Amino acid sequence: MSLLEIRNLNKTFGGLAAVKNVTASIEKGEILGMIGPNGAGKTTLFNLISGTYPPDSGSILFEGDKIEGKADFQICQKGICRTYQIVKPFNNLTVLENVLVGAFRAEGRTRLAKESFLDLLNLIGLHGKRNHLASSLTLAEKKSLELARALATRPKLVLLDEVMAGLNPKEQSDSIALILEVNRRGITLLVIEHKMKIIMSISNRIVALHYGEKIAEGAPEEVARHPKVIEAYLGGKEVLA
Repeated sequence: MSLLEIRNLNKTFGGLAAVKNVTASIEKGEILGMIGPNGAGKTTLFNLISGTYPPDSGSILFEGDKIEGKADFQICQKGICRTYQIVKPFNNLTVLENVLVGAFRAEGRTRLAKESFLDLLNLIGLHGKRNHLASSLTLAEKKSLELARALATRPKLVLLDEVMAGLNPKEQSDSIALILEVNRRGITLLVIEHKMKIIMSISNRIVALHYGEKIAEGAPEEVARHPKVIEAYLGGKEVLA
């Protein structure tokens, strides 16, 4: 049984089909990349999985249980959490307090929650700034904090929405190392990323969307050479790398 199964999922906004009959699955422990041009439906699919929107039709199963239509906090309690392309820290709270927001979901008591965050702050490199306001962090640090806050909920699956956007090459390299370490610790990841070299290098498998439809799925090298993917990105002129 797959960790997450998406079956014939559909979502329409005002006559625009944002997600069309998408079927996909994520296996426990893998990194599944999701690619597609702007407007392909990637973030909408994230919103359906995480409970932001209910689907018009189709089903989403997590560990065999149907979760489509459930509230976002209920889905978080089941073990799915996400980050956002535009970071959303609680700017008036400290780094520690931001992580505690997530830790309370898993621990419930302040003392245990504080104990659980220490390893996370070391992991993301922000232990030394634990008492700084989130508003004082750099973009890269805010993205790491967003991931730490998600991880503090003790998820089984994390949805990462363009965590590399706006980062310089050094910050991208650090973020890749962090993602791989999180996965090594047993967390399954579904990753949206526009930088093709990055998504190809970290993913076990890739799903490609275009105009809300799945056009390809498979190993990174297979998807990069798929005619529909090349057409969607480059007008069919060359192979993606």
